[in-house]
Amino acid sequence: MRFTTDGISYRDASIGDPVPVGSQLLSAAGVRDVENYSLFAILPNGEFEDIRLDETFDLRAKGVETFAYFESDRSFNFTIESRQMSWGKNLISGKALRNLAGVDARYSIYLEVRGGHDRLIEDHDLVDLAGKGIERFITVISETTEGLETLPSADRRFLEAHGLAYEIINDGGIGAVVIKDFALPPGKFDHDKVDVMIQLPAGYPDASVDMFYTLPWIKLNATNTYAACADVPQLFAGASWQRWSRHAEWRAGIDGIRTMVTRAQMAFEKAK
Repeated sequence: MRFTTDGISYRDASIGDPVPVGSQLLSAAGVRDVENYSLFAILPNGEFEDIRLDETFDLRAKGVETFAYFESDRSFNFTIESRQMSWGKNLISGKALRNLAGVDARYSIYLEVRGGHDRLIEDHDLVDLAGKGIERFITVISETTEGLETLPSADRRFLEAHGLAYEIINDGGIGAVVIKDFALPPGKFDHDKVDVMIQLPAGYPDASVDMFYTLPWIKLNATNTYAACADVPQLFAGASWQRWSRHAEWRAGIDGIRTMVTRAQMAFEKAK
């Protein structure tokens, strides 16, 4: 197990009971006056789960190994990349936010300012979470580079949580994520699986993503023809991809790879 009080430094500890209560976990972390502390489990998806002192916590079932504890009797909630998290102090640093949420170094963190300009949060900055309402943070790519190197953490978590293997490819400064062996509706096409390629423009995830592409090319079994608006080739990274023209409004700060995967699923299901 690992424990942290600031989201930056962690210390290892062990416990013999696989189903301890909160007070046992705090004791394992070296806390003496456990009744003065609050304890949270940091779940695999990055969210926080409050653990009462007398509440049992099954380490075997949860698969949790990281905990945060604070000398405080209250917590402060905030959201980052649409995930709700908790913190045991009113102040949190930009570096702690980045570490807790797994925000890639290529992305900047902003505090959402309602009715004003969002505030850039540097690693050394402190944010007061004790204000009225829940503070909301967003992440934006810091700079545009030649090609794409990584995905925003929210996209990576989505793909990993759904067991979707992927790779990142680049061609002429344009980056794309390729989801491997994407399952198609049973019996509908002349292949059971395809690779789905999603091109990500400079400025993604705020910049709009439109179409998606597949390899190999697929035809409908019922008609032995390509689906409507899916019969145009797109050359990318040395391959001729099948272009699926499916358009919809893009919501900056909300939409991402999850949106495009859902759009592809719907397109395959409704194709005719």
